[in-house]
Amino acid sequence: MATKIQEKAGRSADSLLDVERTFKEKLAYAGRFLWRDKSGVLGMVLFLVVVFAAVFAPQISPYDPLEQNLRDNKMPPAWSEGGNWDHPFGTDNIGRDNFSRIVYGARVSLTVGFFGVLIAGSLGLVIGAIAGYMGGRVDAAIMSIINLILSLPYLLFVVFIASVLGRSLINVILIFGITDAPIFARVTRGEVLRMRESGYVESAISAGARWPRIIFDHILPNLIGPLITLATFEMSAMIFYEAGLGFLGLSVPPSIPSWGNMLAAGRKYLQLYPWIAAFPGLAIMFTSLGMNLLGDWLRDVLDPRLRRSR
Repeated sequence: MATKIQEKAGRSADSLLDVERTFKEKLAYAGRFLWRDKSGVLGMVLFLVVVFAAVFAPQISPYDPLEQNLRDNKMPPAWSEGGNWDHPFGTDNIGRDNFSRIVYGARVSLTVGFFGVLIAGSLGLVIGAIAGYMGGRVDAAIMSIINLILSLPYLLFVVFIASVLGRSLINVILIFGITDAPIFARVTRGEVLRMRESGYVESAISAGARWPRIIFDHILPNLIGPLITLATFEMSAMIFYEAGLGFLGLSVPPSIPSWGNMLAAGRKYLQLYPWIAAFPGLAIMFTSLGMNLLGDWLRDVLDPRLRRSR
């Protein structure tokens, strides 16, 4: 009896070592693939810089982002005439430090993007998996609702909901999470329709497995790659849309520093003091660029066909 227990323990330990070894090999391969893809390296660096700024904003920012100093209002960047290195990106119309506000604004953008994608991906994954696997009337009913939502002009739809619910960070996250779920549902449904005819799914059906187990144990693990890639691109889009809502005055309250609110505050001074709106616009551009480049790299890594062609 004791010998059998030891043998089982030994096999379990060996299997864990094999899993760990496989994970390390895949991680090393991804690192080598990333190093060969210079655009992927650039995307990773840009994304990590934004994440670092958001996490360590209190330590990086030289000033409170809400601190006002009317004597130093509309100060140009440090390298311009009249600028000061105490405010490297200058100040806005009421003397708030632009650099500190941009650093804190990264928190809002990443929070909206991450949790919005998390909600949208979770809802879309479940809905799309059920629609694709069940088929028939269930699939037709679900897809008719999804197609109806996708037929609406997305930005106008989001603006309408945001104007009804009011300005709040939680409201913005829920709006993007719910309205973006149909995109994840369509992608998931298409992949499930392809996978349910595969050999391993037919084997599970022959073994008597029920549909919830087939979906969650056999199909969903194979959807991780496409959904991670889609999530990266959708997170970049949500950052853009959040900035657009902030520009229209429909995102977070003015007391919360965000890139969209900074754009809205600086649009009145574009001709005389362009730096007030230029720096948050550049922050949005570089963040979205980094995430799109990172998404391209993830697509290449997670798609075996693209790996072979590279």
